[in-house]
Amino acid sequence: MMNIKQLFCIAIAAVCFSACDDTTDTLGNSLTNDVDKFDIIPDTFNVTTKSIIIDSVLSSSQYSYLGHIKDPETKTYVTSNYTTQFAVLESFDDSKLLPEQDSIVSRNENNDIIADSCKLNIYFYSSIGDSLNPMRLTVHEMAQPIKEGIPYYTNYNPETAGLLRTDANAIKKSKTYTPVDLNLSDSVRYKIVDKTNMESVSIPLNEPYIDAAGNQYENYGTYIMRKYFDNPDDFKNSYNFIHNVCPGFYIKSTDGLGVMSEVYLTELALYYKYLNDSTYNGTLLLSGTEEVMQTTNIVNDRKTIDRLAADNTCTYIKAPAGIFTEVTIPVEEIKLNHDKDTISSAKIVFNAMNDATDEDYAFGKPQNLLMVHKDSLYEFFERKELPNYKTSFVASYNSSYNTYTFNNISTLISAMYEARMSGKASEDWNKVVLVPISITRNSSSTASSVTNVSNEMSLKSTRLVGGKDNPRNPIKISVIYNRFIKE
Repeated sequence: MMNIKQLFCIAIAAVCFSACDDTTDTLGNSLTNDVDKFDIIPDTFNVTTKSIIIDSVLSSSQYSYLGHIKDPETKTYVTSNYTTQFAVLESFDDSKLLPEQDSIVSRNENNDIIADSCKLNIYFYSSIGDSLNPMRLTVHEMAQPIKEGIPYYTNYNPETAGLLRTDANAIKKSKTYTPVDLNLSDSVRYKIVDKTNMESVSIPLNEPYIDAAGNQYENYGTYIMRKYFDNPDDFKNSYNFIHNVCPGFYIKSTDGLGVMSEVYLTELALYYKYLNDSTYNGTLLLSGTEEVMQTTNIVNDRKTIDRLAADNTCTYIKAPAGIFTEVTIPVEEIKLNHDKDTISSAKIVFNAMNDATDEDYAFGKPQNLLMVHKDSLYEFFERKELPNYKTSFVASYNSSYNTYTFNNISTLISAMYEARMSGKASEDWNKVVLVPISITRNSSSTASSVTNVSNEMSLKSTRLVGGKDNPRNPIKISVIYNRFIKE
């Protein structure tokens, strides 16, 4: 989006062109006064690129992914698993999660409160691949919660970190599923098109449950209900609930191939009956949301990733973790003999090599690429920064030209050069990385602003023209200098 300064410059330029009919040779004269004039000097330079392996990216807690799929273009296998906790909204009034204990009708033979049933629901927002393929997941009970305040990356595995409950009484349930429920009629299935009517899979938790202290319950829902009535403070907020009642679950893809599903919501549901003049069916729903910790574990086929990154005839962008493209900007060449000139524009166009209309290309291309300094690659996301178009920039995919265009990175070049001249530059001082990102916008009736930028967590992949042995036209950076002339 153009800022006010850019719009002002365009307006001034339009007035000058319409009023004066300038040629390029006299453009500097018309834009300046009689004392200070400048020449416009265009030039181009070659840019070098290479693929770099990214072991992991910062895991987003907004959506998780589940499945195992093969990229038809790169032939790489990708597996995704995730953890989820459940949020409990703190109540500031007299509202309660469950009715009064005396009103609960669901009881066992000892007159103890029970849940009639309990299940874990996983709702899918979308899927890549053949959604009729049978897949298999396994639900693992967490022994302790994932710690807060720590950045978790997609290589984080709670299983190897020792966070899962592994004793014989721990919940460990497998379920075979298809993202599209085969039991639904076609007329119903075709109505599942948005988040209000999603495909889902349910895992019953109705077997007898024994907690870590050795206490036995009719099912997991009964455990939750009795913990509530034993100590309501454990349900006062999400922190208390997660640390004292339910640390969460690890959902692992354990069999099947050909589907990767985006998980919109994971929900713990328990059902009971209670009395209020008449007998009613009650439901307690606890959901995994952004307010609690969720992590996604991505497992890539490392041998294939290594092979792709070694291909110097192109470069790769492969999300959510795998391969990014590193760009070396020829800053010293650009500044050579131009120390006193101002760089007013520096433009780079990256051409995608895949056919933009290839319908068989399952993963799809990243819609947005972030250009960020290599030294700031991880800090940018950990600090939740936004593109400032001074040292970080965003280019959107242009399907008409099959390109990503960074229109003006002149401020970045100047910052790199100043760091180099000050002696404070790192060995990667003139290197940036192209990162696939997801952008969240706050839209109003008059404007749209970026509110969040995160690593692209859905499956995206493309090849870019470039690499050390690039057989195509070299990548160019087009630079325009302003040289001031004093009369």
